Amino acid sequence: MAYVISDECISCGSCEGECPVGAISQGSDHYEINPDACIDCGTCAGVCPTGAIKEG
Repeated sequence: MAYVISDECISCGSCEGECPVGAISQGSDHYEINPDACIDCGTCAGVCPTGAIKEG
């Protein structure tokens, strides 16, 4: 199951550069993860300063 970014996201961009498959992009309110591209590696969750990224 793909990771998801909650409303706790502060749009710092830390996660975007860490995603090995480029599944993260800036959304209208905060960063978003493309569930079809996410490989469930969890790298993004490890660098999120607010803990906004969790397994969906």
